[in-house]
Amino acid sequence: MTMGDAMNKLLLRPAAKSTVFALCLLPFIWLLYRALADQLGANPQEALIRATGDWALRFLCIVLAVTPLRVLSKTPSLARFRRMLGLFVYFYVLVHFLSYSGFDMGFDVDDIAHDIVKRPFILVGALSLLLLTPLAATSFNAAIKALGAKRWQLLHKLVYAVAGLAILHFFWMRAGKNNFAEVAVYAGILALLLGWRVRQFFLKRQQKKA
Repeated sequence: MTMGDAMNKLLLRPAAKSTVFALCLLPFIWLLYRALADQLGANPQEALIRATGDWALRFLCIVLAVTPLRVLSKTPSLARFRRMLGLFVYFYVLVHFLSYSGFDMGFDVDDIAHDIVKRPFILVGALSLLLLTPLAATSFNAAIKALGAKRWQLLHKLVYAVAGLAILHFFWMRAGKNNFAEVAVYAGILALLLGWRVRQFFLKRQQKKA
């Protein structure tokens, strides 16, 4: 049995999905515990906003890595986790936005709307959430049947636009402190993952022509 076969067998076990779900929820539980235990430092509100944003970006990288890992490692069973991981991207983006809305804006809709218009990095962050919402809403089998496979796939390509907006949001957020080290790391990871998809697209086109 090859390593790929062993991994497939492991990932197809009934407990695999619940294990991945628990692991994805762990960062949120850890942040909640630290908040309740007053372990988030001198500015806990800012720490929560930053941490949830970081985890949203990490999960975006993870969900975009599923297909390359599935193909390169010959582990097709990885595909069964992509939907769950995508929903966790939306979960952490939503928690990030709610943390900003509550801690910074006091859930004042007028203030939030004014801030979105006034500050470009808030605008692109809000746009990311807006684009992710239909993806989360159509992540179920019934939605795929209703839209049709081709339309559904076309809609879910919005995740690439979300990836670009997420990096732009992070870049502008860090521009005030002129600290772009982490931005470069995430941008490099996403560029690599998106570059792999572009390469696969052109390889398939060449194969069809041949």
